[in-house]
Amino acid sequence: MREQRSAYLPTAWASLTGAEALKNTRIAAGGLNNPVIYPRYANGVTVDQLITDFGRTSNLVKSSKMAAQARQNDVDATRDQVLLRVAETYYNVLRAHALLKVAQESVKERQTVVDQVTALAASKLKSAIDISFAKVNLADAQLLLVKAQDQVQSSYADLAEAMGLPSPQPFDLVEQPVPQAPDPNLHHLVEVAMRQRPELRAMASTWQATQDYAKAERDLSLPTVSAVGSAGLVPWHVSQLPDHYAAVGVNVNIPIFNGFLFSARRTQADLQSQAANQQLLDLQHRVARDVRVAWLQTQTARQRLSLTAQLLQQATLTLDLAQARYKLGLGSIVELSQAQLNMTQAQLESAAARYDYQIDMAALHYQLGMQP
Repeated sequence: MREQRSAYLPTAWASLTGAEALKNTRIAAGGLNNPVIYPRYANGVTVDQLITDFGRTSNLVKSSKMAAQARQNDVDATRDQVLLRVAETYYNVLRAHALLKVAQESVKERQTVVDQVTALAASKLKSAIDISFAKVNLADAQLLLVKAQDQVQSSYADLAEAMGLPSPQPFDLVEQPVPQAPDPNLHHLVEVAMRQRPELRAMASTWQATQDYAKAERDLSLPTVSAVGSAGLVPWHVSQLPDHYAAVGVNVNIPIFNGFLFSARRTQADLQSQAANQQLLDLQHRVARDVRVAWLQTQTARQRLSLTAQLLQQATLTLDLAQARYKLGLGSIVELSQAQLNMTQAQLESAAARYDYQIDMAALHYQLGMQP
C-alpha cells in the first residue's frame, strides 16, 4: 500500500551540474532543445508533484489494500489449519491412552482367567484345552497391549510435530467434555461458514483487488496532470547567466497511441478479475460441500456414541453371565473367551467413538471458520 500511496507525495531530487564548452559552441545534432552550451557550475533542487491522474492511483491503492487484507486472511486460514491439526493430534493422544488402558485391563483380566483355569486343571476340574484357550486369549490381549503402547508413542510424536516442537514431550493432557450436538439447521451452518471462513474472505478480497486493479488499468487512457518546480544557484558562470534560477510549470500528459499497450493491459486485468470471481464461486461451493460433509460426519459420530454405549452395556452383561456359567460348569471356555473378546471390542469401540466425535466436532468448527 505504501508503494502505491507514494504517488500522492511529491518527488524531490537535487542536481549538481557542471559544463565546459568551446567558445560559441552549439549542439548541431541529436536534440531539438536550445543548443546553446554555457560554461558553468550550478546546483539546485527539483520537485515534482502529481496533481491528478483521474483515479488511477486511488484504484491502485484500493487494490493493494484489498490484496493486503487477502494475505492477512491467508494467515488466519493457516492458523486455523494449525489449530485443527493440534486438536486432532490432541484427541488422538487421548484416544491412544484410552485404548492402552483397555489393553492393560484386558491383559490383567485374562491373566487372572489363565491362573484360575490352570489351578482348576491341576485339580482335574478343567481340561488342558481350557488352558490353551485361556492362553490364546491372553496372548491376543498382550498383542493388543503392544500395539496400544506403540500408538501412544506415535500419537505423542504427531502432537509434537503439530505444535512445532523438535521432539515429543510427555504432556499431561486433560480430558475434554463431550461437546453438545451441532446445530441441526444445516442451511444456517453453511451461511455461518460463508461469513466466517478466512479462505473465503481472502478470495473475496483478492477478487476485489483485481476489480480495483482493472479500473486502474482502464484509467491508463486518461490524462495525468503534474506540477514541476525547480530552483538553484549558479556560483560560477559566464556573464550571460544570472547567479540563481527558479521556475515552475504544469505538465499535462494525454495518451494518444502506444501500440495498443494500454488496451491489452486493460483486457488482461479484466480477464484476471473474471477468473478471480470464478475461483471465489468455486471456493464457495467447496466450502458448502465441506460443511455438509463435516456435519453429516458429526451426526454419524454422535449416533456411534449411543450405539457403542449400548454395545458396551450388553457386552458387560454377557461377560458377567459367561463368567458365572463357566464357574458353575454350565458354560465352556469358548463361550467365556468369546465374551471376553466382545467386551474388549466394545471397550475399544466406545473409546474410539468418543474421541472420533470430538475430532469431527473440531473439524466442523474449522469448516465454519471457528476455532477448532
